[in-house]
Amino acid sequence: MSTNTFKILPESAGEKKPSKLIPKSCFTTNETDETTTSFHDVDGVSAGVWECPPCKLEIPSYPVNEMMTIISGSLTITNEDGIEETFGPGEVVFAAKGSKMTWQITERLRKYYMTSG
Repeated sequence: MSTNTFKILPESAGEKKPSKLIPKSCFTTNETDETTTSFHDVDGVSAGVWECPPCKLEIPSYPVNEMMTIISGSLTITNEDGIEETFGPGEVVFAAKGSKMTWQITERLRKYYMTSG
């Protein structure tokens, strides 16, 4: 993309593509239709909308720095100290690169994301 300033909308005209961030064995329902609509992916910085059905995933080392805003659904993150926090629509979450955590999506999640390697 060559546009430097743009509006990211949850129901944008961008191309929704299959995403394979979550291993199939981690999904907790029969749904496995994880998708990404990418708006920006330049110089290690990515931004877009990601959607995923319920799943549970142990993350030994978060691969990027990520700021996300929940559009819909529910995400529970348990940190390495066992502290659990649940996030829903309108809430903003930051995950630091290298963090150890467990992600549990309990209700189909849609989020805006911005990552930096």
